[in-house]
Amino acid sequence: MRQWLPSSPASTHTEGWPVCSLPVSHSMSSMVRRLGEPGFAQGLLQDLEPVLPAASWSVYRTGHRCKPTLFMSASQGVPDTTQDCWWAYLAGPYRSDRTWGRMFDDIHVIVPETRLCHVTAKEGDGEHRARVYEAHGMAERVSVVEYESTGSVFAVNFYRHQHQLPFSDRQIGEFESVAPVLLELARKHILLSRPGAHGPGTAGLASTALSAPAPVPHHGTPATLANLRARLLRTQADLTDRELDVCARLLQGMTQEGIAADLGLGLPTVKTYRNRAFARLGIHFRNELFARVLG
Repeated sequence: MRQWLPSSPASTHTEGWPVCSLPVSHSMSSMVRRLGEPGFAQGLLQDLEPVLPAASWSVYRTGHRCKPTLFMSASQGVPDTTQDCWWAYLAGPYRSDRTWGRMFDDIHVIVPETRLCHVTAKEGDGEHRARVYEAHGMAERVSVVEYESTGSVFAVNFYRHQHQLPFSDRQIGEFESVAPVLLELARKHILLSRPGAHGPGTAGLASTALSAPAPVPHHGTPATLANLRARLLRTQADLTDRELDVCARLLQGMTQEGIAADLGLGLPTVKTYRNRAFARLGIHFRNELFARVLG
């Protein structure tokens, strides 16, 4: 795990202006053309492939003194599980996330600071590694982040999956040269895509203003199964014990296969309990479960 300040591109300079390589220049121009368009998230991942061949990416704000928000995400060449990763992260790991080089409570800056972060799955703590990385086939992350004066982190993240070769030093170097631009492109696209900014249609982005994250209470411990069962019961009092068992583990980011192994049940049985619970709750998808219970 390492963290460092972004530097000027390592390529040659002419009259004080950085001269980027042809793949980098082409990628940047394509990204700029996509700003504000519905296909920006998917397109940026494709545009960046000659520079950094990531299978997934995400843009979010996190921290103890803000409302964690996923602004956009996409994948290519693999099933898109980025939203599942986000919900798994919120189910506990984010409260003790050390992959940004410091704990959230240690972020005290007067003016925003930009950093680059590189972490492999094996460097994450047990819960974070198991629920977010290993459960979704991710092996490595490189990010450009801004530590905000509010104590939160605004992060643009790119992920290598287990079937891919590790990011090379050259690829990380190329990423470093464009990272500050990627950070600003993400911010600009979010602003352009917010409702009311340029007409209807948000391309699935959150409408939270970047400059004013909403404060949330700080709870120091991850959500345990007992806590999650209690929240579920407050939401829907007639859930059975097995339905509570299954839904609490879904909220912890476990797959249905993992739940079956954990509870000693068959996969069809787990799916039956899940479907019954969702019917009682009046929902159809896992993200709706997170919204109902943890939102």
